[in-house]
Amino acid sequence: MKHADNLLILYDGNCPLCCAKRDFLQRRDHQKKLTFSDIRSNDFQSLEIPVPLGQLEKEIHCITPDGQILQAMDVIRAAYTRIGLGWLIAPTRWPLLKPGFDHLYQWVAENRLRISKFSIFSSR
Repeated sequence: MKHADNLLILYDGNCPLCCAKRDFLQRRDHQKKLTFSDIRSNDFQSLEIPVPLGQLEKEIHCITPDGQILQAMDVIRAAYTRIGLGWLIAPTRWPLLKPGFDHLYQWVAENRLRISKFSIFSSR
């Protein structure tokens, strides 16, 4: 269910790390500015999403209210900003630090299932 003015975040519901991030964001989204769609659910309408499922499986994506598609750290930055936590993630935008954070995100995305095996993420 997407609200026209919400950020639609596409995440992997089979990934405990992804679900933990979703839960974190949902708990802090007091004004309900984020909508989440599990790419693994039976009702996921991949035909309406102009990104191949194979790409959605590799990293997080979102669709902005104006139809722009963001991926990877840009999704995290947009989500935090949208719910009023932009200050928390601001250093990931700083020119000297941005490449490092973007690279770290890619490493985490590639290794997320292995990382998810740690007990702090395996509550699902």
